[in-house]
Amino acid sequence: MNTDITSSDWFEQARTLSTAEISDALDALKLPGSAFGIRPVAGPAKLFGLAFTVRFAPIDRAAPGTVGDFIDTLQPGAVAVLDNGGRLDCTVWGGILSQLAAHKGLAGTVVHGVCRDTAEADAAGYPLYANGRFMRTGKDRVQVEAYEQPVSLGDVRVCPGDLIVGDADGIVVVPRARLQEVLEKALATRVIEQQILATALGGVPLVEARKQFKYHSLQRAADSPLNA
Repeated sequence: MNTDITSSDWFEQARTLSTAEISDALDALKLPGSAFGIRPVAGPAKLFGLAFTVRFAPIDRAAPGTVGDFIDTLQPGAVAVLDNGGRLDCTVWGGILSQLAAHKGLAGTVVHGVCRDTAEADAAGYPLYANGRFMRTGKDRVQVEAYEQPVSLGDVRVCPGDLIVGDADGIVVVPRARLQEVLEKALATRVIEQQILATALGGVPLVEARKQFKYHSLQRAADSPLNA
């Protein structure tokens, strides 16, 4: 894999892929990655970038920490992935962060938990995904536990540098070590599906078009008994 994957042709082509197309490729390769329960809550429902991870924990009363000073370290194009353990009672992302992130050129933010000040994210045109929205602050309730360590988005593990893709259907995570394999599989499958559609629109019954291009095995793992 190229050292700078973001300059690769296949990486740029993959920016047009939907989460559904990538999810199917993950399934075919027996990989997890579809983050259940995470959905768009503000800004454009389109996100594509490499993860910068932050994990939160309940406040340490003896040595309380902060909830958001990491923003200064993020680079343009990064996706802030915040794991607040799925908590719905307090937020770890709000309006100041959305406006600063948009100004810095971040690709978006994904929260395993809730966020607030979503009107400000909308006004800034900043993509924001989470389990939901709730106004109560995380200050004095949670604090940053770790940066750039593995975190969770629902039932999906996210490591620093993994690819995060979002659209109106939700979020998928592609492990960095399998990035080219997954994205090239998704791109190749798209070509076949476009051929199926064109064939069906040309008058061939869909069942025949699908059979012609082996549609029913596209999302199956290569060693699936259903392919026998």
